[in-house]
Amino acid sequence: MAKPNYAFEKRQRDLAKKRKKEEKRLKKKGPTPEEGPETPTADTATD
Repeated sequence: MAKPNYAFEKRQRDLAKKRKKEEKRLKKKGPTPEEGPETPTADTATD
């Protein structure tokens, strides 16, 4: 049976924590222009 790689597991947990914290920070900051309401572009605008 293989020996557990505790360093790898810890790294994965830390990365997951960072990712979650970053998502929370972005959510708190508010939507970015890419995520915000759609603005009409030349392709979708009708004259």
